[in-house]
Amino acid sequence: MTATSGTAASSAPATTRTATPTRQRRHVGPEHGSTSPARTIIVTGILVVVALYFLVPVYWVFVAATKTTEDLFATNGFWFAPTFNLWSNIAQVFTYDGGIFVRWFANSVLYAGVGGLIATYFAAAGGYALAKYSFRGRELVFGLILGGVLVPGTATALPLFLLFSQLGLANTYASVLIPSLVSPFGLFLCRIYATATVPDSIVEAARIDGAGELRIFHQLGLRALTPALVTVFLFQLVGIWNNYFLPLVMLADQSLYPITLGLNNWRAQVDRLPEFYELTTGGVLVSVVPLAIAMIVLQRYWRGGLTAGAVKE
Repeated sequence: MTATSGTAASSAPATTRTATPTRQRRHVGPEHGSTSPARTIIVTGILVVVALYFLVPVYWVFVAATKTTEDLFATNGFWFAPTFNLWSNIAQVFTYDGGIFVRWFANSVLYAGVGGLIATYFAAAGGYALAKYSFRGRELVFGLILGGVLVPGTATALPLFLLFSQLGLANTYASVLIPSLVSPFGLFLCRIYATATVPDSIVEAARIDGAGELRIFHQLGLRALTPALVTVFLFQLVGIWNNYFLPLVMLADQSLYPITLGLNNWRAQVDRLPEFYELTTGGVLVSVVPLAIAMIVLQRYWRGGLTAGAVKE
């Protein structure tokens, strides 16, 4: 009896010691969690649908740009025709009417490139000032700027046209370029980002070292705001490049048209001259290329900004 009891007593703690880690291991699994196959399939499916939503129109434009007008209506819209006519269509786009498309392309580069850069700089300066300087009425100014985000561009196009007409600037480059220099959303984003990424201690240290406010902004503020600046620039670039209503209201001279207005002018003539289908589809394909290049080149700055605060020392 004594030996049996001793054996049982000695084995009981062993059982307890071995069972406790097992329970702990079973508890650790759900705590850390794991991605279930069903969740992975659902997320992947959603991402595939979203990717198709954005890529299918671009694919259709590319396929349509490779066809003649007859093939465009006689063949499947999502597959190539027996005759590959892409290079001929693009050549017509750049040579038609004395190369007017090249002028439209240059105008769009001017409006979107210059307008996007200056608007980004203004947004960074305004956002940095609202984030780092305390002055009376700061929140009121910020609230008025946020109100500008809620106003659609189509609502301000006609008042701007009347204003620029009185100033004698209607039907000029300035009538499209000047309204593009303001980005309320960009200023809002830059203020939020400056508050989070530009420490007050660094600004104060730079002031103690004798740096002026403009130098602090250009050497410290702009570097810290780089991911936000890329975001603002891309939003402005795409918005100005695709802007149609403002140039339609402001411009009457065809030589001042951006790509959007020029392509719509070609599209309006397809009922009278069916060959304008080839010009329109080819021009649309060419107009997408600069935006795709800008997105590919600048996306690395997004990744760098998103991971900048991921590692803490």
